[in-house]
Amino acid sequence: MESNEPTLPRAAHRGTPLNPAGRFERWRAEPDPDADLDPAEERARRTEFLTDSSVSIISRNESPDIPFRVSLNPYRGCEHGCAYCYARPTHEYLGYSAGLDFETRILVKERAPELLRAELSASSWEPQWLALSGVTDAYQPVERRLGLTRRCLEVLVDFRNPVGVVTKNALVARDADLLGELARYQAARVALTVTTLDPGLRRVLEPRTSPVEARFAALRELAAAGVPTAVMIAPVIPAINDHEIPAVLEAARQAGATSASMVLLRLPYGLGDLFEDWLCRHFPERADKVLHRLEEMRGGRRNDPRFGTRMRGEGVFAEQTRALFDVSRRRLGYADSAPELSAASFRRPGSATQMALL
Repeated sequence: MESNEPTLPRAAHRGTPLNPAGRFERWRAEPDPDADLDPAEERARRTEFLTDSSVSIISRNESPDIPFRVSLNPYRGCEHGCAYCYARPTHEYLGYSAGLDFETRILVKERAPELLRAELSASSWEPQWLALSGVTDAYQPVERRLGLTRRCLEVLVDFRNPVGVVTKNALVARDADLLGELARYQAARVALTVTTLDPGLRRVLEPRTSPVEARFAALRELAAAGVPTAVMIAPVIPAINDHEIPAVLEAARQAGATSASMVLLRLPYGLGDLFEDWLCRHFPERADKVLHRLEEMRGGRRNDPRFGTRMRGEGVFAEQTRALFDVSRRRLGYADSAPELSAASFRRPGSATQMALL
């Protein structure tokens, strides 16, 4: 399903103008420095939507510091264009760049609903909660047109299989009916990621995401539908948005969020160079402070991949940031943790009829 159809005007911002070679590539093309090239044209590259022919849809995870064991991602790559996105290096496994390619070459799993139905129907499936958007956002802009995520939710409703959604797009409220139906069986919860309340910072940090006011409106709509809702402050970036933690928590609480979490900035693989370039372009006067503070929270490096510390950080500044979050969370009356999801109501549609025929 190759397409060059833009989902936003060509002049819309991208998260990064860079498109470095992936870490698995032996060769790369370098532009001729004497050629008459327009850098703005590269930044305005149209988004391509490419068919992903995966034959399975449920991914499994064994990381001890990630709360889910299985996840579903209808899309690979993400047009939201968040400059900090930890998923950017996953595009390198496809032969693409973690930079501009990640935002403009989106792979679409067209058969995701059918594959999901087949995997949940298999006797080998152990009913358990499934994370939706474990890597890239299932509600990125093209979902409004393709509806793959909604069709996957329809399958989950049929099976009453629990799902936990994380997104930064207000489009999730479109599916309040399906999520509300699952919530009747303690089988759904939704977390909206809110990184900043500053519209100017949002536009350069995560340029194609929903405005924060729309995200809070989505929280209210989901809460009204009976869906447990949460706010996730991710990533917390030292000297950029860490001071906003109390205000974000307060605004989300007023919008109906009942639980909250936070994750410090992670910069795996080539994301470090992409993020440093973003800092130097948008906050040159703060770049050194941000990077040095990050190194203090990551054991002297810009990224700490160790289980147990990669999500939380360590050291004085990490502890201060966590304390600010915890004090604000308790003051606002948030629950200590998100509500548990239950697979007790799981069913395989048609199984009762088949048994009756036997």
